[in-house]
Amino acid sequence: MPAGFEPVVLCYHAVTEGWHDGLSVDRMTLERQVRLFLRRGLKPVRAADVLSGRGRLLHVTFDDAFESVRRALPALERLGVPVTVFACTDYAVEGRPLDVPELAERGRGFGHELATMNWDSLRELSERGVEIGSHTRTHPHLPRLSDEEVDRELRESRVAVEDRLGRPCPFLAYPFGDEDRRVRDAARRAGYDAAFALPGDSSGVDRYALPRVGIYRKDGVARTFLKTSPALRRAAARVRRVRRGPG
Repeated sequence: MPAGFEPVVLCYHAVTEGWHDGLSVDRMTLERQVRLFLRRGLKPVRAADVLSGRGRLLHVTFDDAFESVRRALPALERLGVPVTVFACTDYAVEGRPLDVPELAERGRGFGHELATMNWDSLRELSERGVEIGSHTRTHPHLPRLSDEEVDRELRESRVAVEDRLGRPCPFLAYPFGDEDRRVRDAARRAGYDAAFALPGDSSGVDRYALPRVGIYRKDGVARTFLKTSPALRRAAARVRRVRRGPG
């Protein structure tokens, strides 16, 4: 087992020039950031390849399955970088805007930017080779839910992805990055092979809390480089462990 989690797993959300929110990045910046990692010698791989925690590997993920993510895919395909999109299955029924309370004010007047992909769009991505994972049914703060509610959010969303797309759904990403030991145990029970946290603990390897680096509008190329440096990630992980305590 490696001393720390070596792969770099990037987490993006919206890809747009029209919504100047922290969750959004423009397409050209995203492409420059990904090219940076390729120039540093990281090898682009699929999600399953990062589970061991070993190697100078790169994987790109998108939480929330915003429609705008489709703008980034041609560039990533040209660069040969595999992608996982994590979708909330209740939203995918209609592709409705992500209407969680945390975005109520920030998204006012930008409903079109908060639109999520419906099942037809997700199926098209899956057929292009994009991994579609679960982001739960309704995007809740999982640690705040009862055991029964957590089990429903995780199990029913996995089943929905598999039924709608006709493919396995081995991966989960926790909404808001919220997880604890109880939630991790629930992800295991729900039948996932692994789950991605945000940020997670890069000092070790827990396949139900795999660490990712969140990339936001304020993160230019230089800041992205610093956020993903192994030394800084290990130091941040130590600070989070002290603040968080056991569990």
